[in-house]
Amino acid sequence: MGPLWGAPLRAWAAASAGSRCCLSCASPSGTTVSAWLRCWSSAWAPFSTSSAGDPLVFYSTCGSIWEILLTWMTMDHLLVRKALSGCFMEVSAFRNSLEETTVPKRESTLQVLPFPSQVVYNRVGKCGSRTVVLLLRILSEKHGFKLVTSDIHNKTRLTKNEQMELIKNISTVEQPYLFTRHVHFLNFSRFGGDQPVYINIIRDPVSRFLSNYFFRRFGDWRGEQNHMIRTPSMRQEERYLDINECILENYPECSNPRLFYIIPYFCGQHPRCREPGEWALERAKLNVNENFLLVGILEELEDVLLLLERFLPHYFKGVLSIYKDPEHRKLGNMTVTVKKTVPSPEAVQILYQRMRYEYEFYHYVKEQFHLLKRKLGLKSRASRPPLRPQFFIPTPLETEEPIDDEEQDDDEKWLEDIYKR
Repeated sequence: MGPLWGAPLRAWAAASAGSRCCLSCASPSGTTVSAWLRCWSSAWAPFSTSSAGDPLVFYSTCGSIWEILLTWMTMDHLLVRKALSGCFMEVSAFRNSLEETTVPKRESTLQVLPFPSQVVYNRVGKCGSRTVVLLLRILSEKHGFKLVTSDIHNKTRLTKNEQMELIKNISTVEQPYLFTRHVHFLNFSRFGGDQPVYINIIRDPVSRFLSNYFFRRFGDWRGEQNHMIRTPSMRQEERYLDINECILENYPECSNPRLFYIIPYFCGQHPRCREPGEWALERAKLNVNENFLLVGILEELEDVLLLLERFLPHYFKGVLSIYKDPEHRKLGNMTVTVKKTVPSPEAVQILYQRMRYEYEFYHYVKEQFHLLKRKLGLKSRASRPPLRPQFFIPTPLETEEPIDDEEQDDDEKWLEDIYKR
């Protein structure tokens, strides 16, 4: 992708010095002149620091073009350029309309939607998604956006008709909305819909696999017996199958294509997205660059939430305060997978080789995430690297960990608990 600060943007910004641009008025549904006037006048706010103390300003509604660009210039892909382009076109239309339109004194009753007003979290299984959904339930009531969840957990691949039907249903939800479901990436524009903003979180592939392996069998602290009732078709010999035997004897659950799990969530619904290989890997990377506002790393969940609060404040404002609240942490601890054991070094090494494409994608996303953090001047909030066995073979795709905060506190234990999910 080309750099965000192109010559046309610099020229426009220079011509608009002192003006204010409101991204929340750049809704795809359009705005009125009166709405633009209200937005424009409300945008004049004094410069301040964020809640985290960083020298950047993030408004839940409007901010100056310079403040917006300080944040969004870090996101160097087509999605952001489309957003900024829409904002600039609205400014031009607004200026032209001032010469021809008389704005009524009484304020319009039309709602001015935030930008973006359509967000999809196609959550990857066993990557902290239940923790995030708990947070979203609280945030949706606090900020007034529509949270749409799904009870379908085991159907990530859809037929063409199923894709069309789901996209149609999502597109008719009242905006602003956030839709979440375990489903592989959907291309809304292919079926004539407005492409929403995507967000997601992934984790170390072997750790994700182990969490899922034992969760399928024993559930979490909400009740082992309840979970066994939910999986009555699982035979006892399968439920208590030793993880080492599953891996070393190449059982289907512990081999490809079932180990090829994370990449299809970003590659999409094409049949080749389910085949382990370079094609699916590269397509997944492309979609991350063009359609995902943020793909975070579960091992650094607190930083993921911080960035979500900055990029999508009308959805995630205050999320860190809720996340650190002791009452919420009690609920979060109930979703930790139980009876999880560590495979032998030989078994984990075999998993690592079988999941080489998954790791290449994971390291790519991790590198992009760390690059974004460095651009915003953030240090890592993780107390230590993930619990990866030391006998893993190092790869050149891994990036150096950001510098840790000098002071560590008891809150880091919560990140370790989250990571165990």
